[in-house]
Amino acid sequence: MSQAKQRVSVYAPASMGNVSVGFDLLGAALAPVDGEPLGDRVHVEASDGPLSLECVGPYADLLPGNVADNIVLRCARHFLQQQGKPEQGLALTLEKNLPIGSGLGSSASSVVAALAAVNAFFDSPLSPQELLVMMGELEGQISGSVHYDNVAPSYLGGLQLMQQDGARALPGFNAWYWVVAYPGITLSTAKMRALLPTELPLATALRFGQQLASFVDACHRQDEAQALAVLKDVVAEPYRAAHIPGYQAARDKLQALGCPAVGISGSGPTLFAVAGDKTQAEAAARYLQQHYVLNARGLVRICKLDPVGVQVERGAM
Repeated sequence: MSQAKQRVSVYAPASMGNVSVGFDLLGAALAPVDGEPLGDRVHVEASDGPLSLECVGPYADLLPGNVADNIVLRCARHFLQQQGKPEQGLALTLEKNLPIGSGLGSSASSVVAALAAVNAFFDSPLSPQELLVMMGELEGQISGSVHYDNVAPSYLGGLQLMQQDGARALPGFNAWYWVVAYPGITLSTAKMRALLPTELPLATALRFGQQLASFVDACHRQDEAQALAVLKDVVAEPYRAAHIPGYQAARDKLQALGCPAVGISGSGPTLFAVAGDKTQAEAAARYLQQHYVLNARGLVRICKLDPVGVQVERGAM
């Protein structure tokens, strides 16, 4: 590839970690039904100067003021060092389209887009599994621990179950709509994790395992009733719900509207509601826009699962 004449752009979708029933073990990639993107983009091109990064997009002003601290630049630097190219000149641009500290996998989206972009720019020297491991490690620098329930779905798409040797796709339910609402405030993932106990009672651990196993079984058998019956969070939500303004009231109202499952997306403050049809999804979205969104930074999207994950585009300069 003639690097001086090439530009690689990668889009990485937003994701929901945990999905209530699978703390740190289940994640889902999101695609708004209106076709509008919900995820970050990273552009990479060759440069005669040093490694550089420009940040644009609706949430760029919320990024760290010192660009050297930006996770996209750290991803590119780490990749180049691993490939023995520490002095390689690259010009990167981050389109920051996801709010920070939102529970929508914002840092994961940036990490996935950055590493997938530089890997594609150099003709993919890393395998998908090697790249996924690197994504988990770099995203862990932001969230405070290494877990893959955001990076895996953002990279691979769909509904992903984390395993010791990587991630495995689960069959989703095509009829479901996932309504996500971000109120417009930021919650630190590390601080929200600090709310959780270091140990769980045996009864809670058993219930968690039973529910996750039942959900996985229901996905493979396409048993919607069973999947919805166990789509509950017994690990994190009991400790986090009271710390998310308006969440408990919104959950109760959405359930009254008929949404069969409501939960916290990742560590919050974004919530998600499962709707069985578009009419129910639109009613939920209207309520959330009026009563859960607190400012102009907030957003509400009606989504399906994104089956693709990252999207790579190449173009001549």
